[in-house]
Amino acid sequence: MALAYRSALIAGFLALPFTLAHAQVFVVGEKSATAGIAADFTPTKVELPEAKMTERGRRELIRNLEAEQGFAHRALPLGAGLTLQANGQLTPGPAEYRKMIYEKGQSAAPGDRVVVTSLVIKADRIVVDFNGGPYAKHRFLSHVQLNDAPVTANPLEVATGSRITLVFEGGVPEVSGPEVKALLQPLIDFGVKSSEQAYADTLPDPLKEAIAAHEVLVGMSHRMVLAALGAPENKMREQQSGDPNGARYEEWIYGHVPQTIRFVRFVGDRVAVVEVAALGKPIEIHDKDEMGGFNEPAQTREVALGDQNQRGAEDKPASAPSLRLPGEAAPADGPGKVQFPTDTTKVAPIPPPPTADPGPTTDPGTNPGTGPGIDPASSPGTTPGTNPGTVPKMPKPM
Repeated sequence: MALAYRSALIAGFLALPFTLAHAQVFVVGEKSATAGIAADFTPTKVELPEAKMTERGRRELIRNLEAEQGFAHRALPLGAGLTLQANGQLTPGPAEYRKMIYEKGQSAAPGDRVVVTSLVIKADRIVVDFNGGPYAKHRFLSHVQLNDAPVTANPLEVATGSRITLVFEGGVPEVSGPEVKALLQPLIDFGVKSSEQAYADTLPDPLKEAIAAHEVLVGMSHRMVLAALGAPENKMREQQSGDPNGARYEEWIYGHVPQTIRFVRFVGDRVAVVEVAALGKPIEIHDKDEMGGFNEPAQTREVALGDQNQRGAEDKPASAPSLRLPGEAAPADGPGKVQFPTDTTKVAPIPPPPTADPGPTTDPGTNPGTGPGIDPASSPGTTPGTNPGTVPKMPKPM
């Protein structure tokens, strides 16, 4: 029995990788994952002072820039690999920039708010950390435990920030906070604006002009519509009429009578229909793509099918998993088919529990109401010549 059970267990473990080998494998390629990431760069032209950085200027620069908030102009990668030359180029280049984001991940998407959490001034460079920096801060309390329980609630912190190193040829000059912000303008916008406005600045000029004019184009995403018109007054989720199995859509409603009312219908993340109802005018319906080729690329994946026959030959039935080498014959006295243990024993039914009041019995030789073999004369509480259940009176002592 034990040998059969062990054989069944081994066969199950061997069949597991065989089953997974025929599953579909989805592979996301680097080109498809980084197709929508902007990596073009235009150097700045900021006039810098010739005097070297003084101790007073260093303290004022740290005081003016630390805890400053801005918005990312492009996707910022995790880590400390970005080096920006003052009024020069950005390192790495576009291809390496996308590869860095693909391998390490994003610290901030275009239009996301970023915060300067650390500023270090060295001889020829200024190191600026955003959103906590690229390295998690080490806490000595993470090594302390009481009764096998960590003292800190979350001893393992994960770094989620990025770092930009601003390099100056010939040493750091006496720069001010606004000048450093102007040098970082291609990457970070420190202007006072909302997240939607910062996101609109990252779009092409035609879309930026449409958002500035508060127009909704067919093909825009949810975030573009929010940047153009803001949050809607009402939202509705409906289904195509007459098609119970059709896809559901979401409709945002802007305005109310007597104002102009806009009905913006989304299918997925894209605007499919825009209806404009103005007072005293016929309803305008826009259902054609109006993006002019500026749509963000759809997320595509390179799919590799593990069970696909590349040569086009007929699929052969898969053989059972075995520990034998290919082509090795099974031994004559080897084990046959695995016999699983079965339980053929029958369990006797459980008798019902006895009742509290069995009722009167009619055993011969006994009076009704008494158990078998019980003499009424010897029953407690009864004596011959007296009523049942009464005790004879004892004579009083003299």
